[in-house]
Amino acid sequence: MARTGNLFVISGPSGAGKGTLVRRLLADVPDAWVSVSATTRAPRPGETDGKEYFFLTRDEFERRIAEDGFLEWAEYDGNLYGTPLASIREHMDAGEQVILEIEVQGADQVRERMPACKLVFIEPPSLEVLEARLRGRGTNSESSIASRMRTAEVELSRKVGYDLVLVNDDLDVAAAELAAYVDRMAEKDRGRRA
Repeated sequence: MARTGNLFVISGPSGAGKGTLVRRLLADVPDAWVSVSATTRAPRPGETDGKEYFFLTRDEFERRIAEDGFLEWAEYDGNLYGTPLASIREHMDAGEQVILEIEVQGADQVRERMPACKLVFIEPPSLEVLEARLRGRGTNSESSIASRMRTAEVELSRKVGYDLVLVNDDLDVAAAELAAYVDRMAEKDRGRRA
């Protein structure tokens, strides 16, 4: 009997290592699929429609909001971002473990719409390590780092509502724990509808 499709929401502060852990999860869990978000921002060099994002006009995005076409959506820095609901359902119905990497506010919206989703919070070992990781990227200005650190403190205070909190201190250990959790939940729900 095939595994039942589940929705896993991965959240945590910028610099906690969410993207790296999600890439590792895709390699470790064959039936995992990462959701592609929609946005109204312009594509960056090298980005492809349907791969990094679905690039929509603001009118198209707003039409989809009116049609209840997003699992969650938000406006950030003047652009709209959202998770297309149809693709989430399609992949879950196919028995896949759907991975959604979004901000804490979006995770709250998803839990409201799909209470059976599993919320996973990725936490840095400390705020000092988080700041060092942000600085190590070499792409953030001082004001951006300060803003991300303030946001991180708020996000860290919200981790208590999550089903699993992983401290990303050792990447290999955190990746193994995340894959084991996804597999455990998929096996637990085998043959049962979410």
